Amino acid sequence: QVQLVESGGGLVQTGGSLILSCLASGRTFENHAMGWFRQAPGKEREFVARITQNGGRTYYADSVKGRFTIARDNAKNTVTLQMNRLEPEDTAVYYCAAGSSLGRVGVRVDQYGCWGQGTQVTVAS
Repeated sequence: QVQLVESGGGLVQTGGSLILSCLASGRTFENHAMGWFRQAPGKEREFVARITQNGGRTYYADSVKGRFTIARDNAKNTVTLQMNRLEPEDTAVYYCAAGSSLGRVGVRVDQYGCWGQGTQVTVAS
């Protein structure tokens, strides 16, 4: 089990960049595949990106592919989401999530057992 705390959200202009960070507690971070999700007002939480336990493979939603990059540093218990060329449609609360220890994850919310509290990203047009 890990606990997750996100940071790095804020207000940015269209075309700008932000980097979100997620710090995990616990000594088993490297056993957990990690993901980023987002939820806009009135919409369901949606998958953004995920990364395998060793960071060797990454996956992205089509809507962010080529603009966002997920990465992790297991020595620092962190996972980041670099967001470039931001668009108003990217406005949402962004959540960091962890899969079960040594488990596999995908794009579904129910595949992740631990969640952070979320961080707001607002992209002004």
